[in-house]
Amino acid sequence: MNESEATVFHREGDVCSKMPQDLEEYKKCLEKEHKIDIELNRVHYESITGKIKNNFEKSDFWVKLIENLKEFDSEYHIDRGYPLIVSPMKPKLDIKSFKSFLEKTFRKNILENKNYPHEPENGWIFPDNWYSRIDDIIRTTIVVKYLDGVEFMIDKIHSLCNEFNLPPCHVDFEAKEEGYYAAHLYIKQVFEIPKLPWDTELVNVFIEIQITTQIQEVIRTLLHKYYEERRKRVKKEDIKWQWNYKSEEFSANYLGHILHYMEGMIMDIREKQKEVDKE
Repeated sequence: MNESEATVFHREGDVCSKMPQDLEEYKKCLEKEHKIDIELNRVHYESITGKIKNNFEKSDFWVKLIENLKEFDSEYHIDRGYPLIVSPMKPKLDIKSFKSFLEKTFRKNILENKNYPHEPENGWIFPDNWYSRIDDIIRTTIVVKYLDGVEFMIDKIHSLCNEFNLPPCHVDFEAKEEGYYAAHLYIKQVFEIPKLPWDTELVNVFIEIQITTQIQEVIRTLLHKYYEERRKRVKKEDIKWQWNYKSEEFSANYLGHILHYMEGMIMDIREKQKEVDKE
């Protein structure tokens, strides 16, 4: 069997004869039943994502966005009387680890697949299509001080997409039951990447820009381990976390909801004060 054959899922039939219960069983299924060399794909992934990150950092869009952050902050400050951005440091582009990347295909192909053992609604995520199907391979976070700064920043990034003739940005306003709130904005660009074993191909890759508030960024850090653990579980809990008041999830998740409510109240008070100042 050559390397090319070892990296592609069989498209016919079920993805696994027995439903994997965790990531390790999923990896064994890919290797034994679909002849996917996980280690080979890991090396390939790390090489490709490094090149995508470097190319995106040099792109006109990213360079202009970084240059304009101070301008956005000044415009918001003049208009609303408050600073926009928490940190003057330029946002860091991060690469999703291969382990996290593979876990996401596990969730999409298996855990969240209501049609299992048949393909999900949007089809299997295979090595020959997963670079365009997983939308947060390269990602960054911009932290703003207040809730209205999220939409302000989204509007500015939309304008930059138009300026550089990029496909329209897709925005997902996430509000999870675990108390996580953030806007996820996706920039689509075409990158030339090497295939296994030879040749190259042009692939649409999404770059994820998370835009969140200072308070929500703190909460996201607290919630992350609970959220990650919950969504990797095959077996659902007998008692929902909302009723298990002794659990760590109960405290952490509801703290996220409470603080989001407080952020809304802060905005309401701020806007009412602005009206009073006009009188």
